[in-house]
Amino acid sequence: MWQTLYDVTDFLWGTPLMVLMVGVGLYLSFRTGFFQLTGIGTWMRKTLGEILKKKHSSSNTGDGELTPFQALTTVLAGTVGSGNIAGVAAAIAIGGPGAVFWMWVIAIVGMMTKMAEVTLAVQYRKKTDRGEYYGGPMHYMKNGLGSTGKILAGIYALALFIEVMADACFVQPNTLATCVQDVFHLPLLATGIIVVVLSMIVILSGGVKKIGDFCGKMVPPMILIYIFACLVVIGMNIGNVPSAFAMILRYAFAPAPAIGGFAGSTITLAMGRGAARGIFSNEAGMGTATTVHATAQTDNPAHQGMYGVLEVFIDTVIICTLTSLSILCSGVWNNGNTGVVLTFDAFRSVWGQFGIVVLAIAVVLFTYSSYLGFFVEFRTCVEYLFGEKMVRVLQWLYFILPVLAVTLEVEQVWDIADMAVGFIVIPNMIALLMLSPQFLKLFQEYRDSLKEK
Repeated sequence: MWQTLYDVTDFLWGTPLMVLMVGVGLYLSFRTGFFQLTGIGTWMRKTLGEILKKKHSSSNTGDGELTPFQALTTVLAGTVGSGNIAGVAAAIAIGGPGAVFWMWVIAIVGMMTKMAEVTLAVQYRKKTDRGEYYGGPMHYMKNGLGSTGKILAGIYALALFIEVMADACFVQPNTLATCVQDVFHLPLLATGIIVVVLSMIVILSGGVKKIGDFCGKMVPPMILIYIFACLVVIGMNIGNVPSAFAMILRYAFAPAPAIGGFAGSTITLAMGRGAARGIFSNEAGMGTATTVHATAQTDNPAHQGMYGVLEVFIDTVIICTLTSLSILCSGVWNNGNTGVVLTFDAFRSVWGQFGIVVLAIAVVLFTYSSYLGFFVEFRTCVEYLFGEKMVRVLQWLYFILPVLAVTLEVEQVWDIADMAVGFIVIPNMIALLMLSPQFLKLFQEYRDSLKEK
């Protein structure tokens, strides 16, 4: 069974899918004049600048359930988690240092992919009689592409349901429980039960708004703590930074030999693992995060789209890079470990046990908030596939599965998630290409409106 799963995963993450993802991202980048690079001042001012000025707290920013800041932090809660900590480590352990380069490539082109996804999700979202907002790829496929879109939407919604089950209900709890067991020696099953009980309290007491409020308060300090911890590890190994970058660039285009506990890798393996973990981390091309952005209060779809650019920048360009450099500079990347344990090895080499305890708490909060944030994606695909009333029925599946997931082998969990992501990306890439004229029109209109102010 597992060999079949590995074969399917390798096929999905082969050259054709890489060409499709990078190709769509490059196409959108060219058509927008590489806005993610040339317009960095604009999207920083309209996202981070507004957050710092606290404009996101205004109640007059448009219709929606969450403020743009809450939407951003809820999405980051879902993306800044196991993908950045365990996923990056697994990519390096299997694909070698060169995998990091392909994460960067995916991030750069993914910024525009993510902006297109978010913009279209807000443009085609719907509001229910209960005042709840639903949006995402299945909605812009169905409402923007006619009969073809309905077919793509059905495929996407089903694949998203599987991916959310794999990521939110398996990867996040598994990473959290493994971390807690490694540092605090708490049994895996006990951790799974605690996670579920706490999540039920938050979700059942307030739904999406409660999740947004929790993430708005918890995610920013979590990210700052993790960035500081990484910088200390890198700083203590500052002399190894040039060689770390050299390895990343060298083994992105050449096979990495077997060293220590590292079995060696090919260029294809480095490319595939780096791309898979990069996409899995920042979700650019998957469209999953747009289910959260679609609930945001915003004055313009393209304005919210800029928060998608910022999201990829924070997630991959900053956090994934810092994790990678911590592992490579500390010299533990080829010790034979993988996943969250490898990242912990890097931090343990500098921080000792005290630092590991502090980091473990941060990792627990990362993965727990990820699990919470993914509930928005879960309820969106359930609403589309089975109807709004079934959300309250099937949410119990969301609560039960993590208890089972914590006891699985970590590599099995990641392979399930990778396979599900592959099935999601393909219909979404097709839809983005077909809807690119609508996105480019919304994008240009918004840029023109900014010039007039």
